[in-house]
Amino acid sequence: MRFIVTSTALLKNLQQIGGVISANTVLSVLEDFLFELKGNTLTLTATDLETMMRVEMDVNDAKGDGRICIPSKILMDYLKNLPEQPITFTVNEKDLSIEMSSDVGKYKIGGEKADDFPKEPDAADTTTFSMTSMGLVETINKTLFAVSSDTLRPAMTGVYFEMSKDKLTFVSTDAHRLVKFERSDISCPKSEGIIVPKKPLQQLRATLPTDDSSLELSYNGSHLFVKSEKVSMSCRLIDARFPDYKAVVPTDNPYKLTINRNDIISALRRVSIFANKTTNQVVLDINGNTLTLSAQDIDFSYEGKETLNCQYTGEDMKIAFNAKLMVEMLGNMDGDDIEMDLSTPTRAGIVRPTEKVENEDLLMLLMPLMVGV
Repeated sequence: MRFIVTSTALLKNLQQIGGVISANTVLSVLEDFLFELKGNTLTLTATDLETMMRVEMDVNDAKGDGRICIPSKILMDYLKNLPEQPITFTVNEKDLSIEMSSDVGKYKIGGEKADDFPKEPDAADTTTFSMTSMGLVETINKTLFAVSSDTLRPAMTGVYFEMSKDKLTFVSTDAHRLVKFERSDISCPKSEGIIVPKKPLQQLRATLPTDDSSLELSYNGSHLFVKSEKVSMSCRLIDARFPDYKAVVPTDNPYKLTINRNDIISALRRVSIFANKTTNQVVLDINGNTLTLSAQDIDFSYEGKETLNCQYTGEDMKIAFNAKLMVEMLGNMDGDDIEMDLSTPTRAGIVRPTEKVENEDLLMLLMPLMVGV
């Protein structure tokens, strides 16, 4: 088995799938890339047993179809330190040695049997729907930040895909905040839900192009499969029941606050510097069309306060939030202005962008903190 490939093209493709490989793994073969040559097409695969990613690329002067596992770390380190040039890979399938010849040198490493590499999960009894690559990347950007890292509540460690025939709803929560993002331009054959883990979604976000190319998404009771023209991914779903998020979202928050998104983000960042580092509490004191942000850390006698102009309809009120969570939430929204629906200092605040995007509906919810007396 022999082929020639450009060093930068190979590195770029390996970097697309390399994030799947875990740093600490029990099986040595899980530290490898699987190289599969068929004609002039080279398929590269990486897996951690839970997630598997594949990418296809074209090579030159290919001779002899074959499969081999190549250690990822030494190969990546070599390619990162090599200027762009053609590399000739020659694989001896008897002793599993791999020779890499470039313009400047010749290197040799040992591989492992391709048969030891984990098999791709069976894509039987799947339900399929399509969406654009940009649509999925945008969805991941808007929901992934609110996923919980609490492994004791596995249902919250992924994004919930709620399918129906007229829309697809994506939900994430960490019990402190919740994101619900609806897309009405996607139709699914069945009304059901799956929970997709964080890691494969991070990989897709880093790999998929932000264009209108079509993606095919298929799922069954245990796995999700995503396929584009050159890249494919499969991942194990989280086997848990997602919380009833609809019961958490208040339906009657009568007070409305409208404010410039960048202005409040900047003010929160400045004021939160003086907040308690454990709670990150910032108090929002709304009085007419004036919003005062304040924070203090009694232990160090720190105190910060800023005033912003806003549009507000409702009774004057004080409500406190975790500034770090709020900044992250607002930073993952688009548009100039945001609208916050409020009720009482103990009920969750609902945040939406004021500018509506066709076929999209974004709602973010943030639980308040107890205002310090």
